[in-house]
Amino acid sequence: MKHFLPNGDELIIRSPEPTDAAGLLASFQRLTRETDYLLFTYGESLDLEVESEEDYIQSYLDHPNQLLLVAVVQGKIIGSVNLNQSGHHKKSHTGEMGIAIESAWNNMGIGRRLMTAMLRWAEHHPDLQIIYLNVFSTNEKAMQLYRNFGFMECGRLPQGIIQRNGTYTDLVTMYKRVKPAV
Repeated sequence: MKHFLPNGDELIIRSPEPTDAAGLLASFQRLTRETDYLLFTYGESLDLEVESEEDYIQSYLDHPNQLLLVAVVQGKIIGSVNLNQSGHHKKSHTGEMGIAIESAWNNMGIGRRLMTAMLRWAEHHPDLQIIYLNVFSTNEKAMQLYRNFGFMECGRLPQGIIQRNGTYTDLVTMYKRVKPAV
């Protein structure tokens, strides 16, 4: 899918290929350096290798019940969204999502476009009924994006996250029903 950003750049949202591994890893490492809203720290992201990122991408390509999309601007991966359906039958109607966009590209509608693409895919998935996610309670901007798409808070783990500076924040679970219960 091609879109135009407010600055005139072209945004492409697409499935990654194994050859995107180095670019996806570089984007992830930049993200862990610039934000404290991811579970990985920058140091932990440096332990990842291109080969493991190739395997990560291939795992999505091999499983049609999983979704990974990348956001590409100026030929560079700058963000992604993923949706993972549980392998357990009792949870096969649910999928957990995650999304991240590099800060240089914030406030340009990229998150909204990634969410829209992911939700369209989920709505056509034969089994998915509920999408859920976890978000740091201090990440109000992300929580507002999710609310704008109809996600609702359904739980909190008090002090579920310890941040770089040693402070604690709650881990919030949000969900959205994408199809009615069968």
